[in-house]
Amino acid sequence: MRKFAWAARGVAAASGAMLLGALAAPASAAAQGPEPVGNKCSSVRQVASTVVDFRLSGLFGTVFRSATDRQGHAFLNDSRNPGVWINLALLPGAPTCVHDTAVSVTEENPGQLFITLLASDGALHQAQCATAGGAPFTPSTLPAACGTGFTAIPGTPV
Repeated sequence: MRKFAWAARGVAAASGAMLLGALAAPASAAAQGPEPVGNKCSSVRQVASTVVDFRLSGLFGTVFRSATDRQGHAFLNDSRNPGVWINLALLPGAPTCVHDTAVSVTEENPGQLFITLLASDGALHQAQCATAGGAPFTPSTLPAACGTGFTAIPGTPV
């Protein structure tokens, strides 16, 4: 029994030390992500989602999800089209190395879907997509719905 108590104290001390180290890390070190090397990009997986909750919209209850993979690609999913993830590189102006993503939708009829991508250089890029028509987004319909594609948001803090 004493061996177990000693082991538990050791695990608790090691966990506490790791937590203290994580909390004591400077914010700038924690906020910086991996940078692309040459033509390679490494990133972490990120996910974001938003739900249309405007009852008068034909999209009520639709969930839009965005995600990144470890290679820095960004994807969009429309819950009306389960299992289909659209590579956002289809849209003009999409950054080639994405570290994070966000989605939001307006509560009007027809609404607008805003997709925001954080590029490896710290710049934010945003696309505004029309949700009119009621059909789910697909790789063939998303470019028309998003018009000019992604544009850089000026003055992005890096």
